[in-house]
Amino acid sequence: MKRSAVILAAVCALFPASCRKAGPSLYTIGYLQLLESPTNSEVRNGFLSALEDAGLRDGVNIRLRMANGLGDVAAVQKHAQEFVDEKVDMIVAVSTPGLQAALMATRTIPIVFTSVANPYLTRAGTSPTEHLANVTGIASTAPIRQGLELIRETLPSARRVGTLWSPSERNSEYYLDLALAAAPDLGFEIVAVPVATPSEILLSAERLVTRKIDVLYPISDNVINASFESLGKVADENGIPLIGGFLLSTRNGASAAVGWDFYDMGYRSGRLAFRVKNGESPAKIPFESMSDVKVSVNADAATRQGVVLPAS
Repeated sequence: MKRSAVILAAVCALFPASCRKAGPSLYTIGYLQLLESPTNSEVRNGFLSALEDAGLRDGVNIRLRMANGLGDVAAVQKHAQEFVDEKVDMIVAVSTPGLQAALMATRTIPIVFTSVANPYLTRAGTSPTEHLANVTGIASTAPIRQGLELIRETLPSARRVGTLWSPSERNSEYYLDLALAAAPDLGFEIVAVPVATPSEILLSAERLVTRKIDVLYPISDNVINASFESLGKVADENGIPLIGGFLLSTRNGASAAVGWDFYDMGYRSGRLAFRVKNGESPAKIPFESMSDVKVSVNADAATRQGVVLPAS
């Protein structure tokens, strides 16, 4: 797919009013996300690319309705209900808050979820094959233990791992639980500080620094990823290593990161949406999971933060 087409699709996603309106008879997909963040942007780009590669174009043979809650869970729930009231043909739910909102709004309209840490926590199902009849999607449980293993390999003397998490997101709490469970085996103590909004991240990170942490390893969630660059500034100013939970975090100041390719995640969910649009029942499509763990590094950030990256 040409880059210009990807950019055009992204512009239409962010500013749908600027793009050509579609007629009411077109198959309508409601795309629902909590807020804008580097990971959500990559998911959306991958999703739109998959649709275009499948020959589906907004305003031509499908209609895309994009909704952004701007960080407000209640707004996401309102958008989901609006999709139901408008009788869209499918809802694409991004992240756990998006899936929760979609499930609250409908049990009949097909739902394709993506970037959801643990869909079973939302009661979307009990296994990849045993799930609600109108739901399918991509589970993206973050490789938390692998992230801590990277810290152990990179910083052998580290003991206190500082993290931020968002109590408003069930997925964030789930990831924190995974970190707390894995930490003792690797000789770590987790020091966690909650944040409610992206604007709190800078002050919360500075609070962590005063608690004698050896490394920053924030939970990857919607709120924190939206303002990750603030963590990069704190890490650089204090010479504290910053390890990210999503690959794109190395563009915003992390020395290294372990995680998924969110563009690929979005692309895979776009392929699922194409199958559902073509008549395949979500009930017969098992939940998929991300499995290809990748590592990203930022050598310049590592130097600023005093991190010596191992050759491996």
